[in-house]
Amino acid sequence: MNNQVLNEAKKQYAVDMHTAEHILNQTMVRMFGCGRSMNAHIERKKSKCDYLLTLSPTENQITEIVSRVNEIINKHLPVSEVIMTRDEASKIVDLSKLPDDASEMLRIIKVGDYDACACIGQHVQNTEEIGPFEILSHDYENGRWRVRWRVTEKN
Repeated sequence: MNNQVLNEAKKQYAVDMHTAEHILNQTMVRMFGCGRSMNAHIERKKSKCDYLLTLSPTENQITEIVSRVNEIINKHLPVSEVIMTRDEASKIVDLSKLPDDASEMLRIIKVGDYDACACIGQHVQNTEEIGPFEILSHDYENGRWRVRWRVTEKN
């Protein structure tokens, strides 16, 4: 596959949005002690993630989420992949969502020293490729907080 075709495929896939999801997930884990998103839908224009929480985040906490995600983006952290065994990976990442038929060797995506996650998706090479993160809307129902968000494209 030539570079132009590969770059077009990555652009359609919204690698910046997908990598921002990793940062958002880790931010939620650190702030609320919850698990990573139980359901995510990543799109170019806007994305959504669902988190299991006992209470809806306050407006101050939502502002803090946005601030922390943008702080990580602005650190220009390298995004890398490491291949390791399930056993090795289990020591650094939560494998509870891993499908039963996943291979013994796993691809772990690292966002600097901020996040590590088993993932098969495509990602940016550095967080400097991700535009500003913003939360568009959110709602809370029956222990599920749904957040709709986006990152603006970098020029």
